Amino acid sequence: MTAIASFTGDASPYGGGDPYADYRTAAFPFTQYVNLADRQLGAGVIAANDEFFAQRENLLLPGPAEFDPEHFGHKGKIMDGWETRRRRGASGDHPWPTAEDHDWALVRLGAPGVIRGIVVDTAHFRGNYPQAVSIEGTSVPGSPSPEELLGDDVKWTTLVPRTPVGGHAANGFAVSVEQRVTHLRVNQHPDGGVARLRVYGEVVPDPTWLDVLGTFDVVALENGGRVEDASNLFYSPATNTIQPGRSRKMDDGWETRRRRDQGHDWIRYRLVAQSRIRALEIDTAYLKGNSAGWASVSVRDGDAGGAGGEGGTGGWTEIVPRTRLQPDTNHRFVLPAPAVATHARVDIYPDGGISRLRLFGSLTEAGASALADRHRELGG
Repeated sequence: MTAIASFTGDASPYGGGDPYADYRTAAFPFTQYVNLADRQLGAGVIAANDEFFAQRENLLLPGPAEFDPEHFGHKGKIMDGWETRRRRGASGDHPWPTAEDHDWALVRLGAPGVIRGIVVDTAHFRGNYPQAVSIEGTSVPGSPSPEELLGDDVKWTTLVPRTPVGGHAANGFAVSVEQRVTHLRVNQHPDGGVARLRVYGEVVPDPTWLDVLGTFDVVALENGGRVEDASNLFYSPATNTIQPGRSRKMDDGWETRRRRDQGHDWIRYRLVAQSRIRALEIDTAYLKGNSAGWASVSVRDGDAGGAGGEGGTGGWTEIVPRTRLQPDTNHRFVLPAPAVATHARVDIYPDGGISRLRLFGSLTEAGASALADRHRELGG
């Protein structure tokens, strides 16, 4: 794997025109994973020691940071990010902050999991970004308060050591710590501003909670399901189909480009663990002139058989035959018998999109045991 690009130093002062024209970024390999700090999953920035210039909640806003060169308030330039005041030393003889001085923010992940990479985005912070950042993680059950998280009894693990960063840049960090994380402590040294925070990883749900629920959505992102592959991601990510809640606008689902051949599009999913599926939903909410015309659903138990998608059916069992879909409609299917599976695949014909897929069922004994073992191994 190629080394992750590293950016340091100031960006040039804004000179007019497109503010992203000189933005520094790279293709980070870990962005294939879900953003565990997504507000849609329930993430939040629950505390910060300072947010004098710009509030901490901006860190998790969806979409890129915006920049208005004329936007000023009573405290100065209004930035789309989290920005702290300038730190000072103890006296005129020592006006500089110490090496230990830093600002911090506590982030509750929307879905606990194993973190594979983090992006600390300093977009538009050209001369007022932190000199360095460091990030720690912890796993605390329940809904701890900021005071409880900052207590002496909470153990924090370094995920990103203190590392120089660049201004007006997407600063990416691969994380190799195999530990289930519920909260982050984001540190900027000594002060400055960060526009956005993205935390990519694999959801690791609480098996006790899922056991109490009994029947639940076994492919939902928040429960540990994930997208393994898809035929086309032209307009929107396939992961949207397993996000919480119903789609609220067209780009909150999965939509492919228009096909000009005789093929079809598909998404392949991995379930939280081996499950018995009893019912399912295919929703086309807000997809009106561009919903899929027909859809079928297949499942597979285990990793044997065809990887699926490109027209191959090896190892797959169809549980919903090719069925006509209506635009902007939630379609429900009750299976005549439970289907045991670890993977699922939706095929749409010929193209278009769906907004959500729900697979309702419960874990098998083997699935529950495997999930509990992983949760325990990761320190959950």
